[in-house]
Amino acid sequence: MEFFRIKKDIPFMSYGRYTTAISLLTFVVAVFLLATRGLHFGIDFTGGTVMEVHYAHPADTQKIRASLASRPDVSVQNFGTSMDVLIRLPLKADVSGAKESEAVLAGLRNDDPSVQMRRVEFVGPQVGKELVSNGSLALLLVSLGIMGYLAIRFEWRFALAAIVANLHDVVIILGFFSFFQWEFSLPVLAAVLAVLGYSVNESVVVFDRIRENFRIMRKSDVPEIINNAITRTMSRTVITHGCTQLMVTSMLFFGGEALHYFALALTIGILFGIYSSVLVASPIVMWLGVSRVDFLKAEKKTGAEAS
Repeated sequence: MEFFRIKKDIPFMSYGRYTTAISLLTFVVAVFLLATRGLHFGIDFTGGTVMEVHYAHPADTQKIRASLASRPDVSVQNFGTSMDVLIRLPLKADVSGAKESEAVLAGLRNDDPSVQMRRVEFVGPQVGKELVSNGSLALLLVSLGIMGYLAIRFEWRFALAAIVANLHDVVIILGFFSFFQWEFSLPVLAAVLAVLGYSVNESVVVFDRIRENFRIMRKSDVPEIINNAITRTMSRTVITHGCTQLMVTSMLFFGGEALHYFALALTIGILFGIYSSVLVASPIVMWLGVSRVDFLKAEKKTGAEAS
């Protein structure tokens, strides 16, 4: 299925130096921000108290935030319905979570006696540290799995180019969250892992067309082969990413605070995923010296094994 067909190949590889230079600059800036500012971890990672309260009428979250203004870094958001509210309180060294939740509930009842406590959860700092380490391990294992898959399916140059592009996407997302000090929570970590898989899917489509072009475009050089592969997949890219972003945008604007940063991380990842798959991974493959000979060797080896 195609919405449009581009008849003349777009010379993407002629801009490869500029696009990779821009990517390198943004990558360095993101790493610098992560090293100097760090991430604003949510209580999933730092520890704290999660309260779910219920009102007999639609809750006024702005009024609730105003009543809790004396407590820094408090998070108030609707949860499920307009009458249910989720309150996140950071961990305090000298105050237990039970006392903190009781004090908050007493303050809310002074403003509205109809409020009811539905549940209270306490996340200790040790649990938060384990989540950070487990999340980092998950990112590492996903990256290694992607490299292994691409090395087996294509060639080591494609694996290296794809993992550089995918890590570029992840670091850029983290850089945005570090610069704006958006809350980094478990849903955001899930979005980062989803972006890794989503981005590699785009890279696989482009790489598969490059491999096919090496076999059928016998008289073309490497830049022409890659330009043709990217141009021929443009319609598919627009359809796939456009539909995905349409769904993510609906979550971003209508999903409430619970899904806001999750959708925001996905939006950044989708936009930079397109950029990195086309204008970062492909130039790296070309500069690493991939050629038709690499695939001819693979075909001869497969034929020899079959005989």
